[in-house]
Amino acid sequence: MQRHRKKIISFKPAGSIYENLTIVMQLGLTMAGCLVFCFFIGLYLDKWLKTRGIFTTIFIILGIIGGANTVYRQILDIIDDKPKKKNQQENSK
Repeated sequence: MQRHRKKIISFKPAGSIYENLTIVMQLGLTMAGCLVFCFFIGLYLDKWLKTRGIFTTIFIILGIIGGANTVYRQILDIIDDKPKKKNQQENSK
């Protein structure tokens, strides 16, 4: 008599999709957070100094630059960590 083996569902391919989705969401939220934070600082300075959007414009530009810099550094960290994770997974098997 042959025993029927149960098929085990592997979630590894789907797991990588979710991992990539979280990375993209993290990068997007980081960029949006920098922009919103700098926008409100500029808006506050414009109201305080009674200017017409000069500081809002300057701080939006600074938010874009700062957010892009932060996202770039996060991407470099992710790229550097992937080979290390693969080596750790291979060594643990």
